[in-house]
Amino acid sequence: MKEIIAVVRMNRMNRTKQALTDAGINGYFAHEAQGRGVGLANPHVLEGAASGYEEAAALLGERGKLYPKRMITVVVPDKEVKTVVETIIEANKTGKPGDGKIFVLPIGDAVRVRTAETGEKSII
Repeated sequence: MKEIIAVVRMNRMNRTKQALTDAGINGYFAHEAQGRGVGLANPHVLEGAASGYEEAAALLGERGKLYPKRMITVVVPDKEVKTVVETIIEANKTGKPGDGKIFVLPIGDAVRVRTAETGEKSII
């Protein structure tokens, strides 16, 4: 089993939900999130701002702000990982910075509370 965490643009969420449903993925979590990519600010300026230098903080301006995003979490059997990742990419790719990130993590086990089923049986 794998956990897939995707961070996507807010305005792509409905498109992503529909794409996942069309791909047969109906169970997932969606959370409001804020963030930004590493390419949006000079690391030396960020370091100065974090150290309390007002000049560095002023240089950040809009570049230091966090942008609204959605974070989607899906847990699927290993055989469905490729489908989910490709589906999320297809629904969110604009070719511009800020399209998002996808992380794939291993899951040791899962338990369905209602029935105490474990493993893949608990997520399908």
